[in-house]
Amino acid sequence: MPKDKKTIRKANKGEIIAQVAAIPFRVNEAGELEVMLVTSRGTRRFIVPKGWPMKGKSGRQAALIEAREEAGVRGKALKRPAGSYCYWKRLSTSFVHVEVTAYLIDVSEELDAWQEAGVRQRAWLTPSDAAVLIDEPELSTLIRGLTVADLVQPEAELA
Repeated sequence: MPKDKKTIRKANKGEIIAQVAAIPFRVNEAGELEVMLVTSRGTRRFIVPKGWPMKGKSGRQAALIEAREEAGVRGKALKRPAGSYCYWKRLSTSFVHVEVTAYLIDVSEELDAWQEAGVRQRAWLTPSDAAVLIDEPELSTLIRGLTVADLVQPEAELA
């Protein structure tokens, strides 16, 4: 069954439609945070790499795969999600409401050639500049609020 039909059926039953996203980041020489955006394949809008959950993979692992395939970057996903946001996904015959969990990816390598290089462009931007280019209001707010302090996550939290 095509994924669109399966997704529409789940949405019609009231099930949450979930995706995972990667927010690739680096700290530049001036100590400032930069995030990478990519263009969407269809509308060429700036977005973050994202996709459907992958069977047998955690959200973090899926986010790393999306970052490699869509943005051509490798790195390490921070343990805790950066946050979540919702948007309306355009399918072949309708729209569905999707909840996305976003993971920060500490980029260690930018590939010259990657799976979707021919259909996407990528750009490093400050969080405030990236937020202006993103159409999804909740993702824009999430990215605008990112700081270097968000990149330091404790190894273990007290219960």
